[in-house]
Amino acid sequence: MEKNTISAAVPLNDNPMQNIQIKKADLLPDPESRLDSIEMKERPISDVTIPYRDLTNVVTKKESIAQIIAKLDVAANIRYQRTIEDTYCNVYSYDYCHFSRVYLPTVWWTEESLEKLIQGQDVEAVFEQTVDRIYSSAIHDWFLEWGINFGWERMFTVDEIQNKVNANGGIGIICAKRREKGLSGHIVPVVPETDFHKAYRENGVVIYPLQSQAGKLNYNYFAEIRKDWWNDELYSSHVFYYHE
Repeated sequence: MEKNTISAAVPLNDNPMQNIQIKKADLLPDPESRLDSIEMKERPISDVTIPYRDLTNVVTKKESIAQIIAKLDVAANIRYQRTIEDTYCNVYSYDYCHFSRVYLPTVWWTEESLEKLIQGQDVEAVFEQTVDRIYSSAIHDWFLEWGINFGWERMFTVDEIQNKVNANGGIGIICAKRREKGLSGHIVPVVPETDFHKAYRENGVVIYPLQSQAGKLNYNYFAEIRKDWWNDELYSSHVFYYHE
C-alpha cells in the first residue's frame, strides 16, 4: 500500500544512534476499527475476542500467533480486502504486530513532531496533525532509521529469520521499497511453521519463508506460491527484521 510517504530516503544501513526521546506514535482504538469494517484502519482494532501473543514460553508464543492469524483471517475479513484504490499489506502487518505485542507503526510522526520529540518536548499523537499514515515503502525506511529504538533486529537471510521465528516464537517482517516513488511497496510477516504450514527449503535451507499477507491476493499462510517476491525488479531494496 502506498501513497505519499512521510519519511525521507535513508541509507541502507541501520541508524546506529538510538534516540531515547522518540516514542511510539499510537492512536487510541475506535469502535469503528473492526475486522468487518473498512473504516478507521489507521487505529487499533477494537475487539476483545482477538487474542494477544502469550509470552509465557516459546510454545505459548507460537500457539497464540497461530490463533491471531486464524482470528484476523486476512483471506476473508473485510478490513484487509483490496479496493479499487488500494491494498492493505501495511494494515494487516500492523494488526499482526499489535496483537503480537510488538510495535510497528501504522501512523508516524510528522517531521515537525519528530523535531519536537528530539528536542525533548512532549507531543500527543493526533491523526493528520502530529501523525500521518505511513505506508510500506516508508516503513522500509522507518526500520532502518528507527527500528532499533523499538527492539527490531536486522536479519540478512530468509533462512535466518525463519529459524529465529521458529525457535523463539518471535515476529519476523519482510519489507520492500518500491522503485517508482508513489507506487506500492510491500510488507509481510514471516510466521512460525506449523504441522500443516511449512516454509520451502532446498537442501535444508529456507528459500521461501512461511508468510501471511494482505495484498492483491490475501493469504493466511503461503511460502512457495509467491517465490522470492522481495527480489522483484519492482522494488529498489528490501529489509528483513526480527523482534522477540
